[in-house]
Amino acid sequence: MTCQLMLVLDATIVNIALPKIRDSLHFSEASQSWVLNAYTLAFGGLLLLGGRAGDILGRRRMFVSGVLVFTVASFIGGLAVDSNMLLASRALQGVGAAMAGPSMLALIITTFPEGAPRVKAMSLFTAVSSAGGSVGLLLGGMLTTWGSWRLVMYINVPIGAAAAFAAYKLLNESPKAQGRFDVPGAVTSVLGMSSLVYGFINASEHGWSDSVTRGAFVAAVVLLTAFVVTESRVEFPVFPLRLLKDSTRARGYGSYVLLVGAMFSMFYFMPQFMQRVLGYSPIKSGLAFLPLTATLFAISRFVPKLLPRFGPRPLIAVGTALISGALLWLAQISPDSGFTGSLLVPFLMFGLGGGIAFSPIALNIMAGLAPRDSGAGSGLMQACQQIGAALGIAVLVTVSTSAEKGGHDPNPAVNFTHGLGTGLTVGSAIAFVVFLISLTLRPKAPAGGAGAAPTPIPVTE
Repeated sequence: MTCQLMLVLDATIVNIALPKIRDSLHFSEASQSWVLNAYTLAFGGLLLLGGRAGDILGRRRMFVSGVLVFTVASFIGGLAVDSNMLLASRALQGVGAAMAGPSMLALIITTFPEGAPRVKAMSLFTAVSSAGGSVGLLLGGMLTTWGSWRLVMYINVPIGAAAAFAAYKLLNESPKAQGRFDVPGAVTSVLGMSSLVYGFINASEHGWSDSVTRGAFVAAVVLLTAFVVTESRVEFPVFPLRLLKDSTRARGYGSYVLLVGAMFSMFYFMPQFMQRVLGYSPIKSGLAFLPLTATLFAISRFVPKLLPRFGPRPLIAVGTALISGALLWLAQISPDSGFTGSLLVPFLMFGLGGGIAFSPIALNIMAGLAPRDSGAGSGLMQACQQIGAALGIAVLVTVSTSAEKGGHDPNPAVNFTHGLGTGLTVGSAIAFVVFLISLTLRPKAPAGGAGAAPTPIPVTE
Protein backbone atom coordinates (compact mmCIF):
# COMPACT_ATOMS: atom_id res chain seq x y z
CA MET A 1 0.00 0.00 0.00
CA THR A 2 2.91 2.33 0.72
CA CYS A 3 4.33 1.67 -2.73
CA GLN A 4 0.92 2.16 -4.34
CA LEU A 5 0.52 5.50 -2.61
CA MET A 6 3.95 6.57 -3.85
CA LEU A 7 3.14 5.59 -7.44
CA VAL A 8 -0.30 7.23 -7.50
CA LEU A 9 0.54 10.48 -5.75
CA ASP A 10 3.41 10.98 -8.18
CA ALA A 11 0.79 11.56 -10.86
CA THR A 12 -0.43 14.68 -9.00
CA ILE A 13 2.30 15.75 -6.59
CA VAL A 14 3.76 17.96 -9.31
CA ASN A 15 0.38 19.68 -9.91
CA ILE A 16 0.89 22.08 -7.02
CA ALA A 17 4.47 22.67 -8.15
CA LEU A 18 3.54 23.24 -11.83
CA PRO A 19 3.58 27.06 -11.65
CA LYS A 20 7.09 26.92 -10.13
CA ILE A 21 8.24 24.28 -12.62
CA ARG A 22 6.79 26.25 -15.54
CA ASP A 23 8.69 29.40 -14.56
CA SER A 24 11.91 27.58 -13.68
CA LEU A 25 12.17 25.38 -16.79
CA HIS A 26 10.21 27.59 -19.24
CA PHE A 27 7.26 25.36 -20.18
CA SER A 28 4.41 26.79 -22.27
CA GLU A 29 0.83 26.85 -20.96
CA ALA A 30 -0.21 23.74 -22.88
CA SER A 31 3.09 21.84 -22.92
CA GLN A 32 3.30 21.90 -19.11
CA SER A 33 0.71 19.13 -19.04
CA TRP A 34 3.43 16.82 -20.40
CA VAL A 35 5.04 16.96 -16.95
CA LEU A 36 2.05 14.83 -15.94
CA ASN A 37 1.48 12.97 -19.20
CA ALA A 38 5.08 11.80 -19.63
CA TYR A 39 4.65 9.83 -16.39
CA THR A 40 1.11 8.61 -16.90
CA LEU A 41 1.66 7.53 -20.52
CA ALA A 42 4.80 5.52 -19.78
CA PHE A 43 3.13 4.05 -16.68
CA GLY A 44 -0.15 3.21 -18.40
CA GLY A 45 1.31 2.09 -21.70
CA LEU A 46 3.85 -0.30 -20.19
CA LEU A 47 1.68 -1.69 -17.38
CA LEU A 48 0.42 -4.55 -19.53
CA LEU A 49 3.96 -5.63 -20.38
CA GLY A 50 4.95 -5.14 -16.73
CA GLY A 51 2.17 -7.47 -15.60
CA ARG A 52 3.23 -10.15 -18.04
CA ALA A 53 6.89 -9.75 -17.07
CA GLY A 54 5.97 -10.29 -13.42
CA ASP A 55 4.23 -13.55 -14.30
CA ILE A 56 7.25 -14.83 -16.26
CA LEU A 57 10.22 -13.44 -14.32
CA GLY A 58 8.75 -13.42 -10.80
CA ARG A 59 6.66 -10.74 -9.11
CA ARG A 60 9.06 -9.92 -6.31
CA ARG A 61 11.90 -9.45 -8.80
CA MET A 62 9.81 -7.09 -10.95
CA PHE A 63 8.53 -5.24 -7.89
CA VAL A 64 12.00 -4.56 -6.49
CA SER A 65 13.49 -3.71 -9.89
CA GLY A 66 10.64 -1.33 -10.68
CA VAL A 67 10.89 0.50 -7.38
CA LEU A 68 14.65 0.95 -7.90
CA VAL A 69 14.15 2.34 -11.43
CA PHE A 70 11.47 4.68 -10.07
CA THR A 71 13.80 5.84 -7.28
CA VAL A 72 16.74 6.59 -9.59
CA ALA A 73 14.44 8.44 -12.03
CA SER A 74 13.11 10.58 -9.17
CA PHE A 75 16.65 11.58 -8.21
CA ILE A 76 17.44 12.52 -11.83
CA GLY A 77 14.25 14.59 -12.01
CA GLY A 78 15.27 16.56 -8.95
CA LEU A 79 18.52 17.47 -10.73
CA ALA A 80 16.75 18.59 -13.96
CA VAL A 81 18.30 21.67 -15.56
CA ASP A 82 15.85 22.00 -18.45
CA SER A 83 12.41 20.81 -19.55
CA ASN A 84 13.72 17.88 -21.61
CA MET A 85 15.65 16.43 -18.66
CA LEU A 86 12.59 16.67 -16.42
CA LEU A 87 10.29 15.07 -18.99
CA ALA A 88 12.78 12.24 -19.58
CA SER A 89 12.99 11.55 -15.84
CA ARG A 90 9.19 11.59 -15.55
CA ALA A 91 8.92 9.04 -18.36
CA LEU A 92 11.55 6.86 -16.65
CA GLN A 93 9.53 7.10 -13.42
CA GLY A 94 6.60 5.74 -15.39
CA VAL A 95 8.69 2.82 -16.61
CA GLY A 96 9.64 1.92 -13.03
CA ALA A 97 6.05 2.26 -11.87
CA ALA A 98 4.88 -0.01 -14.69
CA MET A 99 7.37 -2.66 -13.57
CA ALA A 100 6.34 -2.54 -9.90
CA GLY A 101 2.61 -1.79 -10.04
CA PRO A 102 1.11 -4.93 -11.63
CA SER A 103 3.15 -7.30 -9.45
CA MET A 104 1.98 -5.45 -6.35
CA LEU A 105 -1.70 -5.74 -7.23
CA ALA A 106 -1.32 -9.33 -8.45
CA LEU A 107 0.21 -10.26 -5.09
CA ILE A 108 -2.81 -8.77 -3.33
CA ILE A 109 -5.23 -10.71 -5.55
CA THR A 110 -3.41 -14.04 -5.12
CA THR A 111 -2.78 -13.59 -1.38
CA PHE A 112 -6.31 -12.65 -0.30
CA PRO A 113 -9.06 -15.12 -1.31
CA GLU A 114 -12.42 -13.95 -2.62
CA GLY A 115 -14.71 -13.06 0.25
CA ALA A 116 -14.21 -10.74 3.21
CA PRO A 117 -10.37 -10.71 2.98
CA ARG A 118 -10.41 -9.72 -0.71
CA VAL A 119 -13.10 -7.07 -0.17
CA LYS A 120 -11.13 -5.45 2.66
CA ALA A 121 -7.81 -5.59 0.80
CA MET A 122 -9.25 -4.15 -2.41
CA SER A 123 -11.15 -1.45 -0.52
CA LEU A 124 -7.87 -0.33 1.02
CA PHE A 125 -6.14 -0.53 -2.36
CA THR A 126 -8.78 1.57 -4.12
CA ALA A 127 -8.86 4.06 -1.23
CA VAL A 128 -5.12 4.59 -1.57
CA SER A 129 -5.41 4.73 -5.37
CA SER A 130 -8.21 7.29 -5.48
CA ALA A 131 -7.08 9.40 -2.52
CA GLY A 132 -3.45 9.35 -3.62
CA GLY A 133 -4.16 12.20 -6.02
CA SER A 134 -5.29 14.56 -3.29
CA VAL A 135 -2.53 13.37 -0.95
CA GLY A 136 -0.08 14.30 -3.69
CA LEU A 137 -1.52 17.80 -3.86
CA LEU A 138 -1.18 18.25 -0.09
CA LEU A 139 2.37 16.89 0.02
CA GLY A 140 3.36 18.85 -3.07
CA GLY A 141 2.14 22.06 -1.47
CA MET A 142 4.12 21.45 1.69
CA LEU A 143 7.35 20.60 -0.11
CA THR A 144 7.07 23.45 -2.62
CA THR A 145 6.33 26.05 0.06
CA TRP A 146 8.91 24.93 2.57
CA GLY A 147 11.65 24.17 0.09
CA SER A 148 11.66 23.85 -3.70
CA TRP A 149 9.67 22.14 -6.44
CA ARG A 150 12.64 19.77 -6.72
CA LEU A 151 11.68 18.23 -3.38
CA VAL A 152 8.56 16.69 -4.97
CA MET A 153 11.02 14.51 -6.89
CA TYR A 154 13.59 13.93 -4.15
CA ILE A 155 10.95 12.78 -1.62
CA ASN A 156 10.65 9.48 -3.49
CA VAL A 157 14.33 8.59 -3.04
CA PRO A 158 14.37 7.54 0.65
CA ILE A 159 10.88 6.02 0.45
CA GLY A 160 11.68 4.03 -2.69
CA ALA A 161 15.01 2.79 -1.34
CA ALA A 162 13.37 1.60 1.89
CA ALA A 163 10.50 -0.09 0.00
CA ALA A 164 12.88 -1.94 -2.33
CA PHE A 165 15.03 -3.18 0.57
CA ALA A 166 12.02 -4.27 2.63
CA ALA A 167 10.45 -6.07 -0.34
CA TYR A 168 13.67 -7.95 -1.06
CA LYS A 169 13.91 -9.07 2.58
CA LEU A 170 10.26 -9.75 3.40
CA LEU A 171 8.43 -10.88 0.25
CA ASN A 172 8.55 -14.39 -1.15
CA GLU A 173 9.16 -14.88 -4.86
CA SER A 174 6.15 -16.08 -6.86
CA PRO A 175 6.22 -19.15 -9.11
CA LYS A 176 7.27 -18.29 -12.66
CA ALA A 177 4.82 -18.87 -15.49
CA GLN A 178 5.73 -20.22 -18.92
CA GLY A 179 5.49 -17.98 -21.96
CA ARG A 180 7.13 -15.22 -24.00
CA PHE A 181 6.96 -11.45 -24.00
CA ASP A 182 4.58 -9.64 -26.33
CA VAL A 183 6.92 -6.77 -27.18
CA PRO A 184 5.05 -5.70 -30.39
CA GLY A 185 1.82 -5.36 -28.41
CA ALA A 186 3.47 -3.23 -25.75
CA VAL A 187 5.24 -1.00 -28.29
CA THR A 188 2.14 -0.36 -30.41
CA SER A 189 0.00 0.43 -27.35
CA VAL A 190 2.52 2.92 -25.93
CA LEU A 191 3.15 4.66 -29.25
CA GLY A 192 -0.54 4.69 -30.12
CA MET A 193 -1.64 6.26 -26.86
CA SER A 194 1.26 8.73 -26.95
CA SER A 195 0.23 9.84 -30.44
CA LEU A 196 -3.38 10.26 -29.35
CA VAL A 197 -2.55 12.42 -26.33
CA TYR A 198 0.03 14.42 -28.29
CA GLY A 199 -2.64 15.18 -30.87
CA PHE A 200 -4.91 16.69 -28.22
CA ILE A 201 -2.10 18.74 -26.65
CA ASN A 202 -0.86 20.00 -30.03
CA ALA A 203 -4.42 20.97 -30.95
CA SER A 204 -4.63 23.21 -27.87
CA GLU A 205 -1.51 25.09 -29.01
CA HIS A 206 -1.77 25.07 -32.82
CA GLY A 207 -5.40 24.23 -33.63
CA TRP A 208 -7.28 21.22 -34.98
CA SER A 209 -6.38 21.96 -38.62
CA ASP A 210 -2.63 21.86 -37.94
CA SER A 211 -0.85 19.17 -39.99
CA VAL A 212 1.02 17.84 -36.94
CA THR A 213 -2.24 17.48 -35.04
CA ARG A 214 -3.86 15.54 -37.87
CA GLY A 215 -0.76 13.41 -38.33
CA ALA A 216 -0.74 12.50 -34.65
CA PHE A 217 -4.36 11.35 -34.78
CA VAL A 218 -3.78 9.31 -37.94
CA ALA A 219 -0.75 7.66 -36.34
CA ALA A 220 -2.82 6.89 -33.23
CA VAL A 221 -5.54 5.17 -35.25
CA VAL A 222 -3.01 3.09 -37.20
CA LEU A 223 -0.96 2.08 -34.15
CA LEU A 224 -3.93 1.23 -31.93
CA THR A 225 -5.49 -0.81 -34.72
CA ALA A 226 -2.20 -2.68 -35.09
CA PHE A 227 -2.22 -3.27 -31.34
CA VAL A 228 -5.65 -4.91 -31.41
CA VAL A 229 -4.72 -7.06 -34.43
CA THR A 230 -1.47 -8.13 -32.75
CA GLU A 231 -3.21 -9.10 -29.52
CA SER A 232 -5.72 -11.26 -31.40
CA ARG A 233 -2.97 -13.31 -33.06
CA VAL A 234 -0.06 -13.79 -30.65
CA GLU A 235 0.10 -16.85 -28.42
CA PHE A 236 0.97 -14.94 -25.24
CA PRO A 237 -0.61 -11.46 -25.61
CA VAL A 238 0.29 -8.68 -23.24
CA PHE A 239 -3.46 -7.88 -23.26
CA PRO A 240 -5.59 -11.06 -23.52
CA LEU A 241 -8.71 -9.99 -25.39
CA ARG A 242 -10.65 -12.72 -23.58
CA LEU A 243 -10.66 -10.47 -20.51
CA LEU A 244 -13.17 -8.25 -22.29
CA LYS A 245 -15.59 -11.06 -23.18
CA ASP A 246 -17.18 -10.66 -19.75
CA SER A 247 -19.41 -7.62 -20.30
CA THR A 248 -19.36 -6.62 -16.63
CA ARG A 249 -15.56 -6.57 -16.58
CA ALA A 250 -15.40 -4.73 -19.92
CA ARG A 251 -17.72 -2.01 -18.66
CA GLY A 252 -15.75 -1.88 -15.45
CA TYR A 253 -12.56 -1.14 -17.38
CA GLY A 254 -14.35 1.51 -19.41
CA SER A 255 -15.82 3.08 -16.29
CA TYR A 256 -12.38 3.18 -14.69
CA VAL A 257 -10.91 5.08 -17.65
CA LEU A 258 -13.75 7.60 -17.76
CA LEU A 259 -14.05 8.18 -14.03
CA VAL A 260 -10.31 8.69 -13.50
CA GLY A 261 -10.24 11.10 -16.45
CA ALA A 262 -13.11 13.11 -14.96
CA MET A 263 -11.60 13.18 -11.47
CA PHE A 264 -8.17 14.29 -12.66
CA SER A 265 -9.75 17.35 -14.27
CA MET A 266 -10.36 18.66 -10.76
CA PHE A 267 -6.91 17.70 -9.49
CA TYR A 268 -5.36 19.50 -12.47
CA PHE A 269 -7.45 22.66 -12.64
CA MET A 270 -8.26 23.56 -9.04
CA PRO A 271 -4.67 23.95 -7.73
CA GLN A 272 -3.98 26.36 -10.57
CA PHE A 273 -7.18 28.29 -9.87
CA MET A 274 -6.28 28.60 -6.19
CA GLN A 275 -2.77 29.85 -6.90
CA ARG A 276 -3.29 31.95 -10.03
CA VAL A 277 -6.70 33.46 -9.26
CA LEU A 278 -7.26 33.27 -5.50
CA GLY A 279 -3.60 33.93 -4.68
CA TYR A 280 -3.14 30.86 -2.47
CA SER A 281 0.35 29.68 -1.60
CA PRO A 282 1.24 26.12 -2.68
CA ILE A 283 0.83 24.80 0.87
CA LYS A 284 -2.51 26.55 1.32
CA SER A 285 -3.68 25.01 -1.95
CA GLY A 286 -2.61 21.57 -0.74
CA LEU A 287 -4.31 22.01 2.63
CA ALA A 288 -7.53 22.97 0.84
CA PHE A 289 -7.73 19.36 -0.39
CA LEU A 290 -7.47 17.93 3.13
CA PRO A 291 -11.30 17.74 3.67
CA LEU A 292 -11.62 15.86 0.38
CA THR A 293 -8.88 13.38 1.28
CA ALA A 294 -10.18 12.79 4.80
CA THR A 295 -13.71 12.20 3.52
CA LEU A 296 -12.54 9.75 0.87
CA PHE A 297 -10.49 7.68 3.31
CA ALA A 298 -13.25 7.74 5.94
CA ILE A 299 -16.01 6.53 3.63
CA SER A 300 -13.73 3.84 2.16
CA ARG A 301 -13.71 2.12 5.56
CA PHE A 302 -17.47 1.54 5.30
CA VAL A 303 -17.52 0.20 1.75
CA PRO A 304 -16.65 -3.41 2.78
CA LYS A 305 -19.80 -3.38 4.94
CA LEU A 306 -22.01 -1.74 2.31
CA LEU A 307 -21.02 -3.93 -0.65
CA PRO A 308 -22.40 -7.27 0.63
CA ARG A 309 -25.64 -5.59 1.67
CA PHE A 310 -26.40 -3.47 -1.40
CA GLY A 311 -24.17 -4.79 -4.19
CA PRO A 312 -22.06 -2.69 -6.56
CA ARG A 313 -24.80 -1.05 -8.64
CA PRO A 314 -26.25 1.47 -6.13
CA LEU A 315 -22.83 2.34 -4.73
CA ILE A 316 -21.38 3.06 -8.17
CA ALA A 317 -24.47 5.06 -9.13
CA VAL A 318 -24.50 7.18 -5.98
CA GLY A 319 -20.73 7.73 -6.05
CA THR A 320 -20.56 8.80 -9.69
CA ALA A 321 -23.62 11.05 -9.30
CA LEU A 322 -21.87 12.83 -6.42
CA ILE A 323 -18.66 13.23 -8.43
CA SER A 324 -20.55 14.57 -11.45
CA GLY A 325 -22.51 17.00 -9.28
CA ALA A 326 -19.37 18.19 -7.51
CA LEU A 327 -17.58 18.93 -10.78
CA LEU A 328 -20.61 20.77 -12.17
CA TRP A 329 -20.77 22.83 -8.95
CA LEU A 330 -17.08 23.73 -9.22
CA ALA A 331 -17.59 24.75 -12.86
CA GLN A 332 -19.68 27.71 -11.63
CA ILE A 333 -16.84 29.37 -9.70
CA SER A 334 -15.67 32.89 -10.43
CA PRO A 335 -12.58 34.96 -9.53
CA ASP A 336 -14.53 36.23 -6.50
CA SER A 337 -15.29 32.75 -5.15
CA GLY A 338 -14.18 31.86 -1.64
CA PHE A 339 -13.20 28.47 -0.27
CA THR A 340 -15.91 28.07 2.37
CA GLY A 341 -18.74 29.37 0.23
CA SER A 342 -17.85 27.86 -3.14
CA LEU A 343 -15.30 25.06 -2.80
CA LEU A 344 -15.73 23.23 0.51
CA VAL A 345 -19.08 21.51 -0.14
CA PRO A 346 -18.23 20.25 -3.66
CA PHE A 347 -14.87 19.05 -2.34
CA LEU A 348 -16.68 17.01 0.31
CA MET A 349 -19.10 15.67 -2.31
CA PHE A 350 -16.17 14.72 -4.50
CA GLY A 351 -14.41 12.84 -1.70
CA LEU A 352 -17.62 11.08 -0.68
CA GLY A 353 -18.34 10.00 -4.25
CA GLY A 354 -14.81 8.76 -4.89
CA GLY A 355 -14.78 6.74 -1.69
CA ILE A 356 -18.09 5.07 -2.56
CA ALA A 357 -17.61 4.38 -6.30
CA PHE A 358 -14.10 3.10 -6.91
CA SER A 359 -13.99 -0.06 -4.80
CA PRO A 360 -17.14 -1.61 -6.35
CA ILE A 361 -15.82 -0.92 -9.86
CA ALA A 362 -12.45 -2.51 -9.01
CA LEU A 363 -14.04 -5.57 -7.43
CA ASN A 364 -16.27 -6.13 -10.45
CA ILE A 365 -13.15 -6.05 -12.63
CA MET A 366 -11.08 -8.44 -10.54
CA ALA A 367 -13.78 -10.89 -9.40
CA GLY A 368 -13.57 -14.31 -11.03
CA LEU A 369 -10.17 -13.83 -12.69
CA ALA A 370 -8.22 -17.05 -13.17
CA PRO A 371 -4.78 -17.11 -11.47
CA ARG A 372 -3.06 -17.12 -14.86
CA ASP A 373 -4.80 -13.83 -15.71
CA SER A 374 -4.23 -12.04 -12.40
CA GLY A 375 -1.14 -10.21 -13.67
CA ALA A 376 -2.74 -9.18 -16.98
CA GLY A 377 -6.05 -8.27 -15.31
CA SER A 378 -4.44 -6.15 -12.62
CA GLY A 379 -2.06 -4.56 -15.11
CA LEU A 380 -4.96 -3.62 -17.37
CA MET A 381 -6.88 -2.08 -14.46
CA GLN A 382 -3.93 0.08 -13.51
CA ALA A 383 -3.38 0.90 -17.18
CA CYS A 384 -6.96 2.14 -17.33
CA GLN A 385 -6.22 4.39 -14.36
CA GLN A 386 -3.11 5.90 -15.92
CA ILE A 387 -4.46 6.19 -19.46
CA GLY A 388 -7.66 7.71 -18.08
CA ALA A 389 -5.60 10.34 -16.28
CA ALA A 390 -3.48 11.09 -19.35
CA LEU A 391 -6.38 11.29 -21.80
CA GLY A 392 -8.57 13.15 -19.32
CA ILE A 393 -5.99 15.85 -18.80
CA ALA A 394 -5.16 16.08 -22.53
CA VAL A 395 -8.79 16.40 -23.62
CA LEU A 396 -9.87 18.75 -20.85
CA VAL A 397 -6.80 20.99 -21.15
CA THR A 398 -7.60 21.30 -24.86
CA VAL A 399 -11.21 22.23 -24.07
CA SER A 400 -10.18 24.64 -21.31
CA THR A 401 -7.45 26.36 -23.33
CA SER A 402 -9.75 26.83 -26.33
CA ALA A 403 -12.46 28.36 -24.11
CA GLU A 404 -9.91 30.61 -22.40
CA LYS A 405 -8.59 31.88 -25.74
CA GLY A 406 -12.17 32.63 -26.78
CA GLY A 407 -12.72 34.90 -23.78
CA HIS A 408 -12.74 38.64 -24.37
CA ASP A 409 -12.65 40.02 -20.84
CA PRO A 410 -9.74 42.41 -20.18
CA ASN A 411 -9.10 40.59 -16.90
CA PRO A 412 -7.02 37.44 -17.63
CA ALA A 413 -8.30 35.82 -14.42
CA VAL A 414 -11.85 35.95 -15.76
CA ASN A 415 -10.86 34.30 -19.04
CA PHE A 416 -8.85 31.63 -17.22
CA THR A 417 -11.75 30.88 -14.87
CA HIS A 418 -14.13 30.67 -17.83
CA GLY A 419 -11.86 28.11 -19.51
CA LEU A 420 -11.51 26.17 -16.25
CA GLY A 421 -15.28 26.09 -15.82
CA THR A 422 -15.72 24.74 -19.33
CA GLY A 423 -13.20 21.98 -18.68
CA LEU A 424 -14.88 21.02 -15.40
CA THR A 425 -18.29 20.96 -17.09
CA VAL A 426 -16.99 18.43 -19.61
CA GLY A 427 -15.47 16.45 -16.72
CA SER A 428 -18.87 16.42 -15.03
CA ALA A 429 -20.47 15.07 -18.21
CA ILE A 430 -17.86 12.27 -18.39
CA ALA A 431 -18.60 11.25 -14.79
CA PHE A 432 -22.31 11.27 -15.62
CA VAL A 433 -21.66 8.79 -18.43
CA VAL A 434 -20.23 6.39 -15.82
CA PHE A 435 -23.39 6.93 -13.77
CA LEU A 436 -25.46 5.89 -16.80
CA ILE A 437 -23.26 2.81 -17.31
CA SER A 438 -23.87 1.80 -13.70
CA LEU A 439 -27.62 1.79 -14.32
CA THR A 440 -27.17 -1.02 -16.87
CA LEU A 441 -26.03 -3.36 -14.09
CA ARG A 442 -28.71 -5.65 -12.73
CA PRO A 443 -29.39 -5.18 -9.02
CA LYS A 444 -27.62 -7.70 -6.81
CA ALA A 445 -29.56 -9.42 -4.06
CA PRO A 446 -28.18 -8.51 -0.61
CA ALA A 447 -25.61 -11.02 0.62
CA GLY A 448 -26.23 -13.04 3.66
CA GLY A 449 -23.47 -11.61 5.79
CA ALA A 450 -21.09 -8.70 6.09
CA GLY A 451 -18.18 -10.81 5.08
CA ALA A 452 -19.60 -12.03 1.79
CA ALA A 453 -17.87 -11.09 -1.40
CA PRO A 454 -19.52 -9.30 -4.32
CA THR A 455 -19.69 -11.40 -7.45
CA PRO A 456 -19.62 -10.11 -11.00
CA ILE A 457 -22.94 -8.53 -11.89
CA PRO A 458 -24.54 -9.62 -15.18
CA VAL A 459 -25.14 -6.69 -17.50
CA THR A 460 -28.39 -6.16 -19.37
CA GLU A 461 -27.48 -6.26 -23.02
